[in-house]
Amino acid sequence: MNTENTLTIRPAAECRYDVVSLGEVMLRLDPGEGRIRTARSFRAWEGGGEYNVARGLRRAFGLRAAIVTALADNEIGRLVEDFILTGGLDTQFISWVPYDGIGREARNGLNFTERGFGVRGAVGVSDRGHTAASQLAPGDVDWDHLFGDLGVRWLHTGGIFAALSDTAAETVIEAVTAAKRHGTVVSYDLNYRPSLWKSIGGLAKAQEVNREIAKSIDVMIGNEEDFTASLGFEIEGVDENLSALEVDNFAAMIEKAAAAFPNFAVIGTTMRTVHSASTNDWGAIAWSRDTGVVQATHRERLEIMDRVGGGDSFASGLIYGLLDGQPLSTAVEYGAAHGALAMTTPGDTTMVTKAEVLKLAAGGGARVDR
Repeated sequence: MNTENTLTIRPAAECRYDVVSLGEVMLRLDPGEGRIRTARSFRAWEGGGEYNVARGLRRAFGLRAAIVTALADNEIGRLVEDFILTGGLDTQFISWVPYDGIGREARNGLNFTERGFGVRGAVGVSDRGHTAASQLAPGDVDWDHLFGDLGVRWLHTGGIFAALSDTAAETVIEAVTAAKRHGTVVSYDLNYRPSLWKSIGGLAKAQEVNREIAKSIDVMIGNEEDFTASLGFEIEGVDENLSALEVDNFAAMIEKAAAAFPNFAVIGTTMRTVHSASTNDWGAIAWSRDTGVVQATHRERLEIMDRVGGGDSFASGLIYGLLDGQPLSTAVEYGAAHGALAMTTPGDTTMVTKAEVLKLAAGGGARVDR
């Protein structure tokens, strides 16, 4: 399939999967309306930047999806697997690592997340050192079997997984290289997290790794901090909150990125201005060589229940539109609408239907559906 965005997407009939994600899946522990430091009970969810995208494409949009990851084989790992199965993803590409009883050799990641409210911002505390997923290494996955024999239309991965270890970054490079060899479209969410890079070389290491991976990416996704921190492209006149008035400045930075990486067919980014933890302005823009910059509906003063996963839901909506052969202007509306809706519910992962996304993207409101 050839779209106006210069992407060549393999036909669904010749592929077992529409999308596969490569990344870590953690157990999210959520204190609800309270604080981590005073909680006496937590609600359990699953989540992970790369995983959330594939799950959204499966649950909201009905596509065939799988996750490539690793879990330590204990009760926590099997709980995460149960969440993944509930999300509808194929689990056959999970590598199960023997558990030694205390997690000295391999363990499963935990992510404590409080949502924030008003002037109190959201807080995330991850506990993911020495996890099974972080130890994935080149040669652990038979990519030629996955992309060649089985067939995958789209691979999604990102900068969170790449930051977990040297071998994780090498695994990303091996995966995206194999995907390109078999004609699979590759998307990558830069998802810069300073805490993940701090002890392994900081900003310089993040740019070194991400710029190498970027050479094999078709669809690059991120926000303004991601592009400046992970790829080193400066954006003038913009602070940490990108407003609708600054689109022209950001578009100029996108043009720089596209010139540096001519393999980028599409670039997509969310636009968020934080008024408080529970009120954000929200929108998105996207770029392709054929269309230039296109902008989604900008929603001012959007009410937020849980902002975690909003960017991942933007990515899955954008990818769905592109896989569905929609114009980039429509795909970015899908992404912005899905991200907005996903932030109205708790947890990392979407609770949204395709019908709700299409309704909001077309200008529908929040009137009661009876």
